[in-house]
Amino acid sequence: MGRLALAGRLFCDDHGQVDQAAALALLEQGDLASEAPRLGGMARAEGVVIVSERYWAFAGTDGSLREGTMPSAPNSLRAIPLARGLVRLSASLSPLFRRQGVARKRERIFLVAAIVAPLALAFAPSWIGLTTGLVTTAALLGWLLRGRTLFLHGAEHRAIAALEQRRLRETWHGSALPSRFSLRCGTNFAALMMPVAVFGGHVWPLPATAYTPVVVSVLALALTMEVWQLVQSLPRLARVVLLPGLGLQRLTTREPRLDETRVALTALAAVLQREFAHV
Repeated sequence: MGRLALAGRLFCDDHGQVDQAAALALLEQGDLASEAPRLGGMARAEGVVIVSERYWAFAGTDGSLREGTMPSAPNSLRAIPLARGLVRLSASLSPLFRRQGVARKRERIFLVAAIVAPLALAFAPSWIGLTTGLVTTAALLGWLLRGRTLFLHGAEHRAIAALEQRRLRETWHGSALPSRFSLRCGTNFAALMMPVAVFGGHVWPLPATAYTPVVVSVLALALTMEVWQLVQSLPRLARVVLLPGLGLQRLTTREPRLDETRVALTALAAVLQREFAHV
């Protein structure tokens, strides 16, 4: 990435309110960059998180901004097939689980319980596991899709697409509307994992034990990450393999308003600022 002259810090006062002129200046620099970091993100009811390999930023609908660094795993671990996928998956969730992250303590407890419950219930009768799984899934969906999350989810995708197309300034002003659908969306990952998990359960070669559901679930996560990364490097194949997930995004995203898109762009600008300074 070419080194660019930095605009001023995005904060304009001691209350963490964002200077939109500074954000726009950073976005204009992003349009001129010869290279750009690979970004991802997540939407929440009250804002948007944008992440790079090194940094994350959360822009709130109330005008606030929080920033942090992403965890870094050893290079040796990131080179091991299957393990590297689990490392990437856990890293993507770090803005939620860190103490200074974007989730409140009660939310972190809820998320941990939702993740651990299916593993703990591997020893329970199947009907209890199925019932609890359905209840947990419904609760997670309710938590994930509450408030303006669907609209901010679309805004997150639009902001990242705007960077990739170098149309950040136009998107800020509303004269460009990059797609609200994304090949790298977690919805695609979830849609891809379901058949992988079902197939893994049917072809599992070892005798079933109480630990089998746990092992199959972890392996399904790791294998899905490997497949997901592979198909993303082949755009034509990705549009076919990830078609179910792209279809589901019609349910998990909504067309964002301009102010919602600017929330996502503000988080993106904060990450760009730190990435440019890192070079």
